[in-house]
Amino acid sequence: MSKTIKVALAGAGAFGIKHLDAIKNIDGVEVVSLVGRRYEPTKEVADKYGIAHVATDLEQALALPEVDAVILCTPTQVHAAQTLQCLKAGKHVQVEIPLSDAWADAQEVMQLQQEKGLVAMVGHTRRFNPSHQWVHKQIEAGQFNIQQMDVQTYFFRRSNINALGQARSWTDHLLWHHAAHTVDLFAYQAGSPIIKANAIQGPIHPELGIAMDMSIQLKAANGAICTLSLSFNNDGPLGTFFRYIGDSGTYIARYDDLYNGKEEKIDVSKVDVSMNGIELQDREFFAAIREGREPNASVAKVLDCYRVLGELEKQLV
Repeated sequence: MSKTIKVALAGAGAFGIKHLDAIKNIDGVEVVSLVGRRYEPTKEVADKYGIAHVATDLEQALALPEVDAVILCTPTQVHAAQTLQCLKAGKHVQVEIPLSDAWADAQEVMQLQQEKGLVAMVGHTRRFNPSHQWVHKQIEAGQFNIQQMDVQTYFFRRSNINALGQARSWTDHLLWHHAAHTVDLFAYQAGSPIIKANAIQGPIHPELGIAMDMSIQLKAANGAICTLSLSFNNDGPLGTFFRYIGDSGTYIARYDDLYNGKEEKIDVSKVDVSMNGIELQDREFFAAIREGREPNASVAKVLDCYRVLGELEKQLV
């Protein structure tokens, strides 16, 4: 495909804007439709980014013949259904993490993607952050092997707000969203499937209806282990922090930045063409469409993560 890739983006909230900012840096791609739940705020974002078509229903964007691909930044609960909707409409699709909030739904997406042969990718951004890419290259070169990953995913969300501090209509989930990042990354970096997974959760929030604290243990077939702590109650440093403990060093990843075990910063600026993980994720999506190939973080490559999440969910009673 040599022509401009024309994209519909669904979800004009905090993460949709991250993708719009990223796409501005990518040649040969144009966002031609923006879909949001409420017309006026969606139109406001569309005007800011020069997007002509505004819709309140994904079907309206899918009906545009010029649309080649869709990026879904919508609530978790509709990810699988909307991904299926895009594939059935003949559109390539990138859905933000998670692919689904049920193992059976993830399997259904995988089956349809194989039937359609379209690019279907999931926003497992940790595969693309320069920090984690740097560690991955060390592993591929045989210079580092993971013995343990220690991960903290901490936010302060005792009310239903998004990353911009705005009220939202849907509820986030520690397991199916935030744990998905680490479950996938651990198997990806270990280069080995997860064979054992344990989970416990804290009290259910009386208004949000979700657990606000969770602890997960993972073990890969090659013996590597991972401990993951998650919280929406943490009133302190926010974000996800990864400690890689290996046979030849220790590394600490904070999104796109990387440090060694002594907190000395490692230069990862030359790892890829950008220091923005979302931009790198989007670049991979569009490159896969142009080159007719399977992308990193394709539905097939991240599918096992959702098997593990489904097993963990059964333990959270």
